Amino acid sequence: MSLLTDPQAMATATATLSDASRTTAGILLLALVTVETGGLYLLSIVRGSAEVTPFQEKFARAGHAHAGVLLLLALICQVLADSTTQTGALNWLSRSGVAISALLMPGGFFFSSMGAGRTKPNKFIWMVFAGAALLALSLISLGVGLLTA
Repeated sequence: MSLLTDPQAMATATATLSDASRTTAGILLLALVTVETGGLYLLSIVRGSAEVTPFQEKFARAGHAHAGVLLLLALICQVLADSTTQTGALNWLSRSGVAISALLMPGGFFFSSMGAGRTKPNKFIWMVFAGAALLALSLISLGVGLLTA
């Protein structure tokens, strides 16, 4: 019987993570708590207790959303990276690139909108673009790694 047709085998099946994936996943889960607490700032904006411009509100929402989604994607990438045969820089890119873009992109949204009365992004907007480029490279690396394993 296969795992798919044997309910008892399905109930006892466990995934084995590499040390790198287990460590990174633990860090990513702890980082998700910071995203949760960042939601409190969004609540203060929505309730009107934080003075922000419409531009700053949009960037706060974008930063918060990107942080949560990219951290979850980075968690998924840990399991998938263990299924490749990549080594060296490609392994690092597939395993860690999305996690780093989860810092860069939201950081770019937050830092580029800081300052009282700001209505357009400052020079820190480069972080959003750098994070997007790293995200694309990481996903391509992981996708190719999975297809060639």
